[in-house]
Amino acid sequence: MTHYKYLIIGGGMTGDAAAQGIREIDFEGSIGLIGEEKDPPYNRPPLSKGLWKGKPLETIWRHTESRNVEFHLGRRAESIDVQSRHVMDDRGDAYTFDKLLLATGGRPHRLPFGRDPAGVPDATGRIEGAIIYYRTLADYRRLHGMAQQRRRFAVIGGGFIGSEIAAALAMNGNEVTMIFPGLGIGGYLFPPELSKFLNDYYRQKDVQVLTGEWVTGFERRGDEFILHTSRERQVVVDGVVAGLGIEPNIELAQQAGLTLEDGIYVDELLRTSQPGIYAAGDVAMFYSPDLGRNRRVEHEDNANVMGRTAGRNMAGAAEPYHYLPYFYSDLFELGYEAVGAVDSRLQVVSDWEEPFRKGVVYYMERRRLRGVLLWNVWDRVEAARDLIATVQEFRPEELKGRLRAAK
Repeated sequence: MTHYKYLIIGGGMTGDAAAQGIREIDFEGSIGLIGEEKDPPYNRPPLSKGLWKGKPLETIWRHTESRNVEFHLGRRAESIDVQSRHVMDDRGDAYTFDKLLLATGGRPHRLPFGRDPAGVPDATGRIEGAIIYYRTLADYRRLHGMAQQRRRFAVIGGGFIGSEIAAALAMNGNEVTMIFPGLGIGGYLFPPELSKFLNDYYRQKDVQVLTGEWVTGFERRGDEFILHTSRERQVVVDGVVAGLGIEPNIELAQQAGLTLEDGIYVDELLRTSQPGIYAAGDVAMFYSPDLGRNRRVEHEDNANVMGRTAGRNMAGAAEPYHYLPYFYSDLFELGYEAVGAVDSRLQVVSDWEEPFRKGVVYYMERRRLRGVLLWNVWDRVEAARDLIATVQEFRPEELKGRLRAAK
């Protein structure tokens, strides 16, 4: 049984950021990190962005080892004994701790395929295993290798990951078919007119976009895959990628009796309902004072800042996490940064300098600004944060021109 002053469960960006935060305060306390992936912590965004544009693979590593962290990789933590403060992993090894961080992240939603179109159960995982549920470095290596040898790909999902992967594959000379049930790319984020513009924009980039359609079945014939859709279409491809969002990995927290709310609920110091146990990153539900609500955020900026804050607090700081994270994306030649609650169900105010090419979209709720989408507008994230943080109420016309141009 190995003892650590600080034990981190989760080998992603949040876990590394927590180790950084710990070392900013405690230079010597022992840190152990348990991670399911065999790779040490790395930056995840390049998997669907920079690496497809030629960025070297070695640039993604976060060099967690430089923080004097002892790794236990390729292992899954299976149980936590809160009273005795020990963790068991899937190899039967035990670890004790003074402070514990749950940075367990999330796992991809999966398609509901249990049988092939002929009704034969997928007992061997032959069908399921052929689909790349894109999230990890191993997924990137697999898909990148396939993209160099094969040509036709289906991307299931029109959200954050689906839109990025479809663009990445198309920019690398592949034939891409996007399939999703919504009416437009990024429909849960963008106003309808922008989402529909993206449909046409992707089609101009030679991506086949099938909206209002979902996959009902899947079969394999030799080296080809046949997707059966709700409109009785058959899409024949050489590879299938699914980007359907994630669900938080809460099983350990549930077993430990922690308070859950669409994730692991934490207070403003990122403490869970059990003393000495913290949570951060994709899995953590926290209160945002600027938005006046609990939220869970699945993006890089939150992983880095929240992880670092959790690490500092584990090491003795008492710093409330009141940060408003942002996220960003690249879609061919277009790009955006977004702050706060970017949700197409809110009241939307669009302020275009050039329609759908450059401008700002504001998201409002009861005359309060809740989110900002900076569409090809750069260096305005901090200004957007400040605007959201005000308690001021706005009329839509009062937002025009506020953030379009950098000052």
